[in-house]
Amino acid sequence: MAKKSKSKKQQSGGTPATVALTDAGVPFTVHAYEHDPSHPSYGEEAAEAMGVSPDRVFKTLVADVDGALTVAVVPVAGTLDLKALAAAVGGKRAAMADPAAAERTTGYVRGGISPLGQRKRLPTVLDDSASAHPTICISAGRRGLEVELSPKDLTKLTGAVLAPIGRG
Repeated sequence: MAKKSKSKKQQSGGTPATVALTDAGVPFTVHAYEHDPSHPSYGEEAAEAMGVSPDRVFKTLVADVDGALTVAVVPVAGTLDLKALAAAVGGKRAAMADPAAAERTTGYVRGGISPLGQRKRLPTVLDDSASAHPTICISAGRRGLEVELSPKDLTKLTGAVLAPIGRG
């Protein structure tokens, strides 16, 4: 199988997530920091490194809802409520997806999965707490790289459903 060639924007250092934002004309800010592989939490590390409250930094998780991979975007300070995620997409059961399947399907590595610019667009649910903030931070598609954007823009670009899927 032939590898897809990278666009000029990706070759110049952009990730599929930042390219998607640029192509959509959405305002965003990139935050880069030195990733520490020994840190126990990618999301908490990002919040600390950027000096941003953990309730404004969101992690991207991939779950299996009734056999279909689904993206959940929740604050790093909390956890994902799998039952609430299933209900948000009209499903019955949800479990965390196999990490290898999540990486293969999204095109990103664990700890750097972004809800934007995925290899295959998956149904996405954004925790409704995001709407309490003018901007939130999400992975830009690489460990040590975050993008800050409005939750409305994220919802629009991913086709996300807003639902209470996070537990504090």
